Amino acid sequence: MIILYNPQSSANRKPVLPMSLLALGAVLKGHFDYVIVDGNLVPDPLAALDTHIRAAGPRPVLAVTVMPGPQLNQAVPLCRQLKQRHPHLTVIWGGYFPTQHWDVCLRDDAVDYVIRGHGEYAFLHLLKALLPGPGQSPIPNPQSPISGLAYRDENGSPVTNPLAPIPHPRELPPWDFEHLDVPRYLRQTFLGRRTLGYHSSYGCPFFCNFCAVVNMVNGRWLAQTAAQVAEAARTYQSRWDVDAIEFYDNNFFTHEARTAEFSERIGDLDLAWWGEGRIDTLERYDDRTWRLMRDSGLHMIFMGAESGSAETLQRMNKGGQLNPERTLAMAERMRTWGIVPEFSFVLGNPPDPEADAWQTMTFIRRVKEVNPDAEIIMYLYTPVPLAGDLYDNAQASGFAFPETLDEWISPAWADFSQRRSQTLPWIQQTLREQMRDFERVLNAYYPTSTNHRLTGIRRKLLRAVSAWRYHSGFYRFPLELRALHRLLAYQRPETSGF
Repeated sequence: MIILYNPQSSANRKPVLPMSLLALGAVLKGHFDYVIVDGNLVPDPLAALDTHIRAAGPRPVLAVTVMPGPQLNQAVPLCRQLKQRHPHLTVIWGGYFPTQHWDVCLRDDAVDYVIRGHGEYAFLHLLKALLPGPGQSPIPNPQSPISGLAYRDENGSPVTNPLAPIPHPRELPPWDFEHLDVPRYLRQTFLGRRTLGYHSSYGCPFFCNFCAVVNMVNGRWLAQTAAQVAEAARTYQSRWDVDAIEFYDNNFFTHEARTAEFSERIGDLDLAWWGEGRIDTLERYDDRTWRLMRDSGLHMIFMGAESGSAETLQRMNKGGQLNPERTLAMAERMRTWGIVPEFSFVLGNPPDPEADAWQTMTFIRRVKEVNPDAEIIMYLYTPVPLAGDLYDNAQASGFAFPETLDEWISPAWADFSQRRSQTLPWIQQTLREQMRDFERVLNAYYPTSTNHRLTGIRRKLLRAVSAWRYHSGFYRFPLELRALHRLLAYQRPETSGF
């Protein structure tokens, strides 16, 4: 029995479909029995996993998907406890964090193997080597020929094989939902009453040097066909009465013809949907495609505007000639189509974080003048390993990644993983407070549409109380807005980076 575990991903245990484990399970089907355990749903993950391990036979395998932040913070102590209880347990980690920091993971006795990148078939090959069929013996050194695998050599030192080719989503088997209680993942969101997530493509064809995806895919983008994605949408609606879908692709809108065909195919479903794209890709879409997207229920697109500085955008390697004026043009175009732009910005970039932050905050006000409905998501710049000029500047300021899992799960680095670090050497505390105050005023004057619990009266109250600050540009010490936040519990468009 293979145990696939999804650690708790947020403090409130928001149930988001564990899509990476569904992809693994689909490949395992017909080869190995498996069970999916979701830390967001079970009240006592340690007890649940312990029970499954005891029932799994003489060579149990626990596979854990790990994102930095809450998942890492839970996965480390949990795997250590399970290894102590079950010395014969094999623990395999995969996901963003172990892909980037495989050597750190393998320096800890809690982790036996790491699968790097999109590792569906690498995982299957490793299992076949570790758990041979009847009459077969385990392979003594299974790791050498398996692309995408990191392991310990005969001296106990971490080593890694080259990344495996990205499996084509078009050719992967469909997800096997029989191992999940899918109705427990249906959520009310700004899109609809019964929202569910989906993933239709792997990778991104761009090389932004602050993005962790780049090192995993090296500019490749592979996608299911429009017909496959539309069929998945119909399955969602027919089986679970889904009325909204969130596409978690790194770049859903890469191929215009695919987007247009998908929009046509779901036009009769009365679905709302959301996805992530690029400004310089979407600006090339013709009006017919925009009309099809709107009529098919596209409500909002997440896009990385990233900065109000053309120089910073160049240092980020955003590609093409992306500049702030094109962000404004996209905000205007989407307003004419009634589709909400959700712009993310990365503030506090070296080498001059203060000038960078204020230039971008000033630009955000311009975005709101063009399209008041635009959603604004603000992150604090956090380095990605070996990712160009920004990372080099961060290192020059004294930045270095932890070398142990204990340091990664310390409070300071847990905050770093969620883009709210208090210790980045190039960001002064005063600037961090100024960015946080600006964000509080902005989100009060322009309450997010993603908070479906925020009524019209509450929105008017927030706007009225914050108006003088927004118009005067005086953001410091917004004590009245902090008090109002506790009273109304109004939310940011997404978890803040500050």
